[in-house]
Amino acid sequence: MPRKVFPILSKRHRFVVVLSLISFSIYSQDLEPRVYANVAKDLNVVAVGYGFMDGNVLTDPSLPVKDFTIQSHNLVGSYIRTFGLANKLARVQVSLPYTFMDGSLTATNGAVLTGTRSGLADMKVRLGINLLGSPALDKKDFKDFEQKTILGVSLVTSIPTGKYYDDKKINIGTNRWAFKPEIGVSRRFSHFYAEAYGGIWFYTNNNDFLGKKLEQKHTYSLQGHASYYFKNNMWIGFNTNWFFGGKTITDGVSDDSEIDNWRVGGTFAAPVAKGQSLKLQYHVGAYTNNGLNYYALTLSYQYSFF
Repeated sequence: MPRKVFPILSKRHRFVVVLSLISFSIYSQDLEPRVYANVAKDLNVVAVGYGFMDGNVLTDPSLPVKDFTIQSHNLVGSYIRTFGLANKLARVQVSLPYTFMDGSLTATNGAVLTGTRSGLADMKVRLGINLLGSPALDKKDFKDFEQKTILGVSLVTSIPTGKYYDDKKINIGTNRWAFKPEIGVSRRFSHFYAEAYGGIWFYTNNNDFLGKKLEQKHTYSLQGHASYYFKNNMWIGFNTNWFFGGKTITDGVSDDSEIDNWRVGGTFAAPVAKGQSLKLQYHVGAYTNNGLNYYALTLSYQYSFF
């Protein structure tokens, strides 16, 4: 008889691994474990979450503002659906955040400016497919499938739904589209699960940035995740990412805005009932060359069903 997908799981919690599919990804520098996870097709996952961020961070952290600090409260609703595409497992994920932001900015003359923002942030849509190691299986067939190495690709689209003022430097929305093609590989080792992703963010122009045109070079992103699953169906993970590039150009004049940012964090998730789980994540800057020195704490509730 074939081994089960995760032999440490009881029959009741056979699909507990799917409960970590949705990540709390409000910002461009997110850490997203389990993006290319192996699950059954026709699965639905809905999630609601809260995130708190404190430090030098914007809703678009690829555009750093020096000497800027905020406290940001964020609510997000997400939905994911898996399906079969050419006999491969595919998925679509939609996330829409709402942000409450209170911050201060030190101007060039030394004056301290304060302000608040609240409203919808930019929506994110991820469409992905696992090309190798993850066929599109029904629930009854999936439970007997043995997962090994998975290779997947996805496209993340950031849609400018966020609140934006063309006469303000600090905004919740970005007033532009962004696209990130990404490739990811994951591998299961008994109780351990390892993942690595690489992608590039491409940006359209913001033609309403303080009456000027704001352009941005592409930003490279790398992520790594290592998770350990316990016999009681809880799991913990170590997360890290690295973002670099993204120089901005305002009306043809480039500035010293290229980023080189490394973040680390951890994730804890546990089932609370059949098809339900809670997930807690914390991450902080390990190295930054240009602002963006902040910490983030998020808590999300997820429910999955067929």
